[in-house]
Amino acid sequence: MPGYYNRDSTSAEGRTHSLPLTVVLAVRNEAVNLPRCLAALRRAQRILVIDSASTDATPEIVRSFGAELHQFQLGSGYPKKRQWAMETLKIETAWTLLIDADEVITPALWREIETAIHDTSAHAAYMVRKGFHFGGRCFRFGGFSHSAVCLLQTGRGRFERLLDNDDSGLDMEVHERVIVDGSIGSLITPLIHEDLKGLDAYVERHRRYATWEAQIRARALRGDGYGFDAIKPRWFGNSQERRRALKLVMMRVPFEHLLWFAYHYLFRLGFLEGQRGLLASRIRFDYIRQVKERVRNLLDTADQALMSQVK
Repeated sequence: MPGYYNRDSTSAEGRTHSLPLTVVLAVRNEAVNLPRCLAALRRAQRILVIDSASTDATPEIVRSFGAELHQFQLGSGYPKKRQWAMETLKIETAWTLLIDADEVITPALWREIETAIHDTSAHAAYMVRKGFHFGGRCFRFGGFSHSAVCLLQTGRGRFERLLDNDDSGLDMEVHERVIVDGSIGSLITPLIHEDLKGLDAYVERHRRYATWEAQIRARALRGDGYGFDAIKPRWFGNSQERRRALKLVMMRVPFEHLLWFAYHYLFRLGFLEGQRGLLASRIRFDYIRQVKERVRNLLDTADQALMSQVK
């Protein structure tokens, strides 16, 4: 519902309840998801929407909600949209919130955010669980939800620099995590993570993600490290660090895609979600399978290039 959020509103709700927080929202052709996302951001003092020449109604929707629209063009591969915004746009609020257009901050989560940022002993950043919704349903089973640093004190964090010369064409952070200068806490209330564009768009997006992740994995398997500046893998660290440690092990497992299917559908009881659970598990299976195939192609190409140099 356009117009619900407006920074210049004279209403009591628009002025007296805003939090010292700037939202950084990366988009491209998100007209379907944006109204719901922006309508839920009325508590923020400022909203920065970072676009890449959208061809749908994205710019009009952003302006109708009173948010700021900034255009971004990818250079060599780093920084991408949100890191560019944090480096380039002057953010004067004490806190920054990083979300995507297919994510919604609920009233309960806003209350928890407010408590966190007004705590004099606050952490430098907080992890927020992204509650997985698929096919119009909030999944209770399957283990598809994950946590990431979304709320941080301004200037206390930066996105990983994993790739230069990214071949995927993605100009926003995909699975890059935020490296935090200081302690990290966790919020209990999840946000809503649900893409309203439909199944075809969801599958296509993950196809492009597979191209990106294959490049990351091929670099790591060649012994060049996971990235130029990356989260340190720690089995007993926070969830970001544990996920990274697990990924570094799993990428070396031959039948990784089968294990992930079994994990989501059987071990985490995804089958209790019915057909949606099966479909989500299959998409995860296909995604990892694509990643593995593309990694093999990249490594084979690199080996052939090396052999030709030797000859």
